[in-house]
Order: sequence, then C-alpha cells, then structure tokens
Amino acid sequence: MASGGRGPLYIGFDLSTQQLKALVVDSNLKLRHEAKVSFDDDLSHYGIQKGVLTNPSEGEIYAPVAMWLEAIELVLSRLRDVGCDFSQIKGLSGAGMQHGTVFWSREAEKLLAGLDSSKTLKDQLEPSTKVSERLGAFSHPDSPNWQDASTQKQCDAFDAELGSPQELANETGSKAHHRFSGPQIMRWREKYPHEWKNTSRISLVSSFISSIFLGKFAPIDIGDVCGMNLWHIDQGRWHEQLLQLAAGGQDVSDLKAKLGEVLEDGGAHFGSISSYFVKRFGFPSDCTIIPCTGDNPATILALPLRPSDAMVSLGTSTTFLMSTPTYKPDPSYHFMNHPTTAGLYMFMLCYKNGGLAREQIRDNLDSSKSWDKFNSTALSTPPLAETDSSPARLGLYFPRPEIVPNIHAGQWRYTYNSKSDNLRPISSDPTDADARNIVESQMLSLRLRSQGLVHPQKTADGKELPAQPRRVYLVGGASSNPAIARIAGDVLGGAEGVFKLDIGGNACALGAAYKAAWGIERQSKQSFEDFIGGRWDEDKFVVRITDGYREGVFEKYGAALKGFERMENEVLGTDENAKVQLTGGKRRHGARDSVIADDIYLGA
Repeated sequence: MASGGRGPLYIGFDLSTQQLKALVVDSNLKLRHEAKVSFDDDLSHYGIQKGVLTNPSEGEIYAPVAMWLEAIELVLSRLRDVGCDFSQIKGLSGAGMQHGTVFWSREAEKLLAGLDSSKTLKDQLEPSTKVSERLGAFSHPDSPNWQDASTQKQCDAFDAELGSPQELANETGSKAHHRFSGPQIMRWREKYPHEWKNTSRISLVSSFISSIFLGKFAPIDIGDVCGMNLWHIDQGRWHEQLLQLAAGGQDVSDLKAKLGEVLEDGGAHFGSISSYFVKRFGFPSDCTIIPCTGDNPATILALPLRPSDAMVSLGTSTTFLMSTPTYKPDPSYHFMNHPTTAGLYMFMLCYKNGGLAREQIRDNLDSSKSWDKFNSTALSTPPLAETDSSPARLGLYFPRPEIVPNIHAGQWRYTYNSKSDNLRPISSDPTDADARNIVESQMLSLRLRSQGLVHPQKTADGKELPAQPRRVYLVGGASSNPAIARIAGDVLGGAEGVFKLDIGGNACALGAAYKAAWGIERQSKQSFEDFIGGRWDEDKFVVRITDGYREGVFEKYGAALKGFERMENEVLGTDENAKVQLTGGKRRHGARDSVIADDIYLGA
C-alpha cells in the first residue's frame, strides 16, 4: 500500500510457527504497509516442515533461532520494497507464539550491543546452528515449539507440586501443559546441563523479539508470562516453589536471574531501538520499543475486546476468548493477565472439535456437502429439539479426542427434562435434530464454563437482562453461516447482538501495532481500550449479523446447563474414557494456529 502523509508510523510483528508478519499503521490505526516471510517457502534451507523440526522418538518439536534472525531481516527488506519509510516509525511492538523459549549465552548481551550494521544478524548472533559449536548469542540453537509433547514427566511434577492441577491453575492460571514454559525449562535443564550453565537469560519468543530490536535483554511481558506455569498471577511475582521445582530443587536465584524481571505496564518504554537497525534500515534513533506480548493476548488487542465481550473462533477448532475483571481459574481453561490493562484478565477456552464435528453432521444430512439442508434443518428445529411431547435433546459430538472435557472420540446423545432433572442416554444413531444439537452442544459448553464471568446487562432503554456477554463476536470460516450465528446468539446471548469480525489473518500483528501506537501516544493513565476505541474504525471490521439475547429462549438453555454438565460427567466416568485422562493433554502435531487460525490453538 502506498503511504500518505508524514505522520508517525507504528510497526507490529507476529512471529508464529510458520511465518513472520509485519504490519505498519499510522496514528489513526490505518494499515499502511504489510509484508511476510513464509519459513517453508523462503527459508527451506533449514530443513523445516511447517516451520519446525521434529524428534519423534522424544516427542520434541522445535525451531532454529537462526531462521528467525534471517526472517527479521527479510521481512524488513520486503517492507522497504513496498515503500515503507522506516524513518517515520516511532514505536515498535510484536507478538510471539506463546510458551516457546530462547536460551541466550553468556556472550549474548555483548554481541547484541556490538552489532555491525554491515553484517547480518545471523552471521553475528548465530554463526553455527550446531549444538556442539556454540560461538554466538545462544547457548542452544533451537527453541521448543508449542506443539512439543516431550514433557509429560515434568507436567506430572508441576501438577503434583501444589497438591493438584486445580491448585496449580488457581495460582498460575492454568494446569500443567506440555507446551508451557515451566515444564519445558525443567526438562531442558535436565537434558542439557552444560548448555544450562552457559545460559545467561531465558526469553519467551515475545521478549526475544523485543531483545533483538532493543539490542539488550528485554523483560518478559505481563500477559505472556502467564503461559509459563511459573508466575503467581494473584501475587504478581515469580512463584518461588515452582521456580525451585523447575530448578531441580536448587537455589532459585540462578533461575530467577535467567528469567529476569516482569514489568506490569504493558505500554512501558523499554528504550530506543538498537543502532544496528538505525544504520542498516534507517529507523530513527528515537524509535521506542514497547513490550512484545504473546500471539493470543495480541489478538484481543486487535478487536479490541471490551470487558464482558466474548469472541468465538469457529474454525476447524473452536476457541473462546473473553476480557474479564473476574479471576476464576479452572484446569479446563486458561487465565492470563491482560496484556495492557491492569485488573483485567484474558480468559481462554480451546477445543479440538469444531468445524469437523459440524461438517460430519452436515454430510449425514446431505451427501453433496451443501450447508443449505443443515441450515434449514437447524433453524426449523425448536431449541433443544424440545416439544410438548418430547424432552430436550443434548449431545456430545467429538470426531477427535477432546480436551474440554478430556474425552475420547465418539458421539453421545441424551434426553433431559429440566423440571424433573431426568437425564437419560438414547440411541447414538444420527437424526435430523443433530443439525441444531451440534451447534447447541458447542455453545452450551462455552456458556457452562464462562457463566461465572459474565454480568447482568441492560438494553438501550434500560431494561435489566440476565448475566450474559455484552456482545458476541464470531470469527473464522463458520462466522458467515446464518444458522450457526443465530443459534450462538440463542445460547450465549449478547445484549447488543451477535457480530461478525473480519480482520483477516493479521490479528496478532495488528494487535501488536496498536499496542505500539498506544504505548507512544497515550495520555496520562489512558487505557488501551479508551485509546483504541477513539480511533478504531469499527464499521470497517465489524458487522452486526443477528440478535443475541431472546427472552425465554436464553433462559431455556440456562435450565439445560445442569443436564449438559451431568451428561459430560457421565461420559467422563465411563471405563473406555479412562485411558485419555492424562495430565498435560494429548500429544498434538500440526501447523500453527492461534485463535483466528484454522487448527487447534493450545499454544500459538
């Protein structure tokens, strides 16, 4: 895109599993330039597939840090090629795939401070990608990826350390997961004792980006730190007991020094950009580095979500995000600090079964794979398929093993009478009612797990409404389906309605660019939400597609929640399901997917 005017510009990066994106916006948040680097297409000489290397025998999935260094220079070159004037960039931030770790050597900060602008980042910081040849800024050449599943032993230890997965979630926002940085660091220290001794700092992917552009080690972001199982969210500090566990029972001071500080202000000024980028690319010397955050926290900044708003990503998987002042952790979902606003939290639910489950029902109804029959059947079926002569129908539809709740693949159908609380299993044979029930099932699970986070709302004329989201935003491939949108509103509510959000695949980079603009231009004590709300062009990205709350219908689904929870618990208690009850979740292998992506998130 051609630029217009000479006002300040802000750049946001998104370093994900398969690519590096960069977006440039102006003070009015208008997109001015964009560029990307695809690792498989542009940097295939690293031998990666879908952005990663694998060691299947140990369940390891990782990426070479040198590849990211090359990608940073390449994406900046591509921005310059499309006309970006780096001399106008006043602020920089980024988003990194969550949970990944980068291990810096003892020579790293000296190398970062002394970069020669006539040479590449890779040649100076990572001249060799071999573990045995550590000559540069990293004590190990690779960064564990969120898909890594090598830490079952460490996850068991983390879940047991505080007495239960529930207590771990209470204090750190999540139970132990394979991808979380704490279990990863614990295993890495055990596997690489020599490299551990040569490690001076451990960055998350987000703080790695900050450090490269800052020319020195940058603190970890207040939102991204919650994806480690090492941060005591309620007390706002490193969790000493869990640090000691990760450190192998040794004194925690060494690990704490390796992790560094965490700043609470998401808009803090880390300092000016490294002179390397001033001389090599023409950035102004006063370009300021604003904390980079995780890709999922960055996504909620791209909307931006207001407290009590809900966002549902309807891709191959289903992901549910809320910004909320209420902290009610549970092992089945995630809580993280909001990346910009103290006192708010990011609530996140991730499901493996989404679009695939809906498509399975669609194909049972119509072998042509058209959505027309599915939609007409779903909308002509009464809520819960309940009539005067037949009770409500409930079901679980899992083509893949599910993680919320942790249930093996299969289908289960029940009837439920909310007045008598009578729940009864019925035949699992497909019926036409499945078209509505599959969508209801997915939305009831979201409502069940988020009901303690929503508050009563009011209509425009002041009428009091039951507790529900203010707005429900739908994103992803199925957000254009009118039947799915209508049923989502029936179950979840939405005092102001159900909206379709279209920000393409650039949510993370866009949120990072907005964060940079807010960090530089905010007034004293001006919140991110107020800053962005005054400049964000909602009409460009958001369309109201249907009503949310419908009186009587919303309450009917509320009465069914008890039966839905009982149904889940009955299926969880079956003998054949016992085999999937594993701490840390199941091993997963696949491409990167954040909350706007097409596959299961669980990490970035």
